[in-house]
Amino acid sequence: MRILIVCSGNAPNFDLQKHQAFIYDQVESLKEVDATLEFDYFLITGKGLWGYLLCFPHLLQQLRRGRYHLIHAHVVMASLLATMQRRVPVVTTFHGSDINDPRLRMLSLLADVLSRKTIYVSQQLKKKAVYASPKKSFVIPCGVNFSLFMPRSKQQSRQQLGLSPDRTYILFSSGFDNPVKNYGLAKKAIDLLKEDTIELLELKNYTRADVALLLTAVDLALITSFSEGSSQFLKEALACNCPVVSTDVGDARVVMGNIEGCYITSYKPDDVAASIRSALTYQSPLQSRDHMGRFDNQLIAKQIRDVYSQC
Repeated sequence: MRILIVCSGNAPNFDLQKHQAFIYDQVESLKEVDATLEFDYFLITGKGLWGYLLCFPHLLQQLRRGRYHLIHAHVVMASLLATMQRRVPVVTTFHGSDINDPRLRMLSLLADVLSRKTIYVSQQLKKKAVYASPKKSFVIPCGVNFSLFMPRSKQQSRQQLGLSPDRTYILFSSGFDNPVKNYGLAKKAIDLLKEDTIELLELKNYTRADVALLLTAVDLALITSFSEGSSQFLKEALACNCPVVSTDVGDARVVMGNIEGCYITSYKPDDVAASIRSALTYQSPLQSRDHMGRFDNQLIAKQIRDVYSQC
């Protein structure tokens, strides 16, 4: 089966493994679990409705050249572009940046109707898509590469990254300039702790290997987002046995479950600060990786392959 992956390629200095890492990792895992699957990418480089429409003739050209059995589109705008043609069936994955945005929810309805099958990365996201058909929709989160995201020596990781052994590092879930990730709340909470040794690190312009290393070097991973689908940052942190403090966003409560040393918090700065303090002073070594087996990339890839087979 030959499959065309349709997704955005708009980021400056675009690098598939960096800017669409969860898609790249998923494709590589699919290749590993089923050698009969072949993949190509169609990267959308235009912005806005007109930019996407300008890509449509190029998409048709690639479909004619490639003789694809299936298109897998990621996020609503990519899906709408892919479903403008009706010859090749489309599987759409909704990641949250679409359905969580009220402005895109109706477009998501249209994408759902036009797609052969739909995948939602969390049950919470699917519930928002009240139109989701039980016969054609699936809940499948993005998986984690457990060979890359794994526990390591904190001391050695800090040495590799040039981090001080004497500071307390908290890794924020994204760039500080991403409004959805709510950096303002994170900063207010850190300021309330009044600890000069605490440093909040921005997750921006790192390779996947660097992120995996960072999650074993820092003392805490912090999520204060207004909205999420199913946070990869959360799952990857837990796979590294890195303590997490997160707002009750996306499926964070479900993923974290009752893992001791990790905390769900409100959006009040003093609550976030209290949870950070509790996580930093938790005495026992975190064993969160033991709870993450269901997110193994290989298992997720097999579920997606089964969806392909139904098209």
